[in-house]
Amino acid sequence: MNFVPVRAFDNYISAHIAMGRLQEDGINCWLKDENTVTIDPILTNAVGGIKIMVDPLQLEKAAAILRTIDNEYKALHPCPKCNSLNIELVSTPRKAANWASFFIGLLFTSYAPKVDMVYHCFNCGHEYPYEERRESNSP
Repeated sequence: MNFVPVRAFDNYISAHIAMGRLQEDGINCWLKDENTVTIDPILTNAVGGIKIMVDPLQLEKAAAILRTIDNEYKALHPCPKCNSLNIELVSTPRKAANWASFFIGLLFTSYAPKVDMVYHCFNCGHEYPYEERRESNSP
């Protein structure tokens, strides 16, 4: 049977959570390139990440379930500045530490340097770390 990718992830935790949710809803799926990305994360972009492969007949249903998961998550974590749900987790090129870490890693090591990730609101442009998002939405 031919399977097609429905989504790609950069880490195995998110991929397994999504796969578990799909399997719970009766979607026949499996993870492709999980071992490669988990063992050597620097290859994530080269192989296209960890892909959830689904039966082509279940592709639309799987995509709808994954969109629902994304929308539920965003509804619980709006932007702390404008309350928009149009947010994404992105790497930030604005921090000097990211650039320094990249060049030091490039010159002296053989592993991928840690890059800071922030949530970016596409409505107001506000960028904030995971901790700020969590604290602003706590009761």
